[in-house]
Amino acid sequence: MQAKVTWSEGLTFEGQAETGFKVPLGASLSVGGKDDGFRPMELIAIGVIGCTAMDVISILQKKRQDITSFTVDLEASRAEEHPKVFTDMKITYQIKGNNVDPKAVERAIELSETKYCPAQAMFADVFPIELEYEIEEIE
Repeated sequence: MQAKVTWSEGLTFEGQAETGFKVPLGASLSVGGKDDGFRPMELIAIGVIGCTAMDVISILQKKRQDITSFTVDLEASRAEEHPKVFTDMKITYQIKGNNVDPKAVERAIELSETKYCPAQAMFADVFPIELEYEIEEIE
C-alpha cells in the first residue's frame, strides 16, 4: 500500500492513497490550525470501524440476514499526555432488520475480530477493545 500527504499551508494537508481518493487533513484552531479537515486520529478511528463494518455486513448478507440499517459507533479514550495514544475502545454495532438472528450477528462480529479485520487486530494486543451490538426489529 502507498499513501501520501501533501502540505497546503499552516497545518492543512491533503491525503491520498492508491485508490486516488483524497481526504482533507487539518488541525484545530487551538493548536494553530484552521479547523479545515479530519484529524489524523479521527481517520484511524474511522479506519478501524470501517474495516469491521465491511466485514460484518458482508458476512450478514452471506448469511441472508434481512438488514435494513447498519451503523457502527466507536468511543475511544486517549492518554492525557503526548503522544495521546488510544488507551481503549468500545465498538457498538447497531443493526435494524427483520428477524435478525443474534447468533449470526455474534459470529459475524467474532469473525471480523479474529480473522478478517487487520485494523482491529493491529490494536487488539495494545489496548482493550470492547465489542457490543444492538438489534432492533423492524415491524
